[in-house]
Amino acid sequence: MDEDSSRETVVFWDKVAAAWDIQVGERGDINRRLNSDPVLWHFAGDIEDLDVLDAGCGTGYLTRQLAQRGARAIGIDVSAKMIEIARTKAPHIDFRVDSCTELATVDDESVNLILSNYVLMDVPDLEASARAFVRVLRPGGTTVVIFSHPCFPQGRARGSGSVAEYVWEASYFEERKRIDPPWGHFTSEFIWFHRPLSGYWKAFNAAGLEVADFDEPRIAEESYHLAGSEKRLEELKTRPMSVAFKLRKPERMEGR
Repeated sequence: MDEDSSRETVVFWDKVAAAWDIQVGERGDINRRLNSDPVLWHFAGDIEDLDVLDAGCGTGYLTRQLAQRGARAIGIDVSAKMIEIARTKAPHIDFRVDSCTELATVDDESVNLILSNYVLMDVPDLEASARAFVRVLRPGGTTVVIFSHPCFPQGRARGSGSVAEYVWEASYFEERKRIDPPWGHFTSEFIWFHRPLSGYWKAFNAAGLEVADFDEPRIAEESYHLAGSEKRLEELKTRPMSVAFKLRKPERMEGR
């Protein structure tokens, strides 16, 4: 992607920073809390005393949880407005303005674990991000990435409950910038970058990351009572909203 796309992405996230903080709050929105966060923490494992990077931290809800669990947490985001809010909420945490495609403020082989939570579909250059993740990970380190399911875009879903129809105006296999209409309390259109699921897998592989685990998060039975409504429960049980990868950097990178 070109510099215009990167610049447009920064402007967009600066614009919606305050509304995004309302969306995720202190513990994440309902999809994160009930669907994907349990998978994220399962993939991450014990993080106490680890150097952990929250890549694309937004206003820092996940970074704060990392620190609470005993990690030496760093949160980076391309949006200065997001980082400003994050620092206000947790001035003791190391928050930095930086992009996932560069990680310019993060030293080589300096972190044990990277978490990137609903971020990679928003970065203009996926391949550069994967290479940056490998650069800053220590040998044997882990990356956990969760992103919106590219096969089933919720912004293009029609229907109610478990019945959904997904509408495409272009080929699924075509990588391109997408614009979704505002939703919820947001007033701005959402900019993101569609790639087929195989595109993510190939980018990780090309960077040298090995797939250790994979999941399509959904609500667990013990959390059904937290869904809030039968309609919402059916959606959480039946709609594939995200994918989760657990990736490892080999102890030795062949040919690198």
